[in-house]
Amino acid sequence: MTEGLEMVNPEQCAVYLKAIADPTRLRILRALQAGPLTVSDVALAMEMEIGLVSHHLRTLFHANIAASHREGKYVYYALNQDLLKRRARGGTLDFGCCQFQLAGA
Repeated sequence: MTEGLEMVNPEQCAVYLKAIADPTRLRILRALQAGPLTVSDVALAMEMEIGLVSHHLRTLFHANIAASHREGKYVYYALNQDLLKRRARGGTLDFGCCQFQLAGA
């Protein structure tokens, strides 16, 4: 084993990678780059049914890639700031085992 390499949890890494292995979820991640959005906002922007968008957001939330907060009757979803590293152009999700560069919105 090489000295200086951090030990990563392969199970958690697999959860992250499985969550982003869907084209729709990748599109949702790009939409969330602009800032927090409600399920309805995402559904409208992506021209998808609210139930389907909600399913994908839940998957990203349970994988700890997206975070949520409630404002009144609305739930807003955003990228998990602990995983997001700001760069000059967009951001990089840092999972510890790998990094994922988000394309510009």
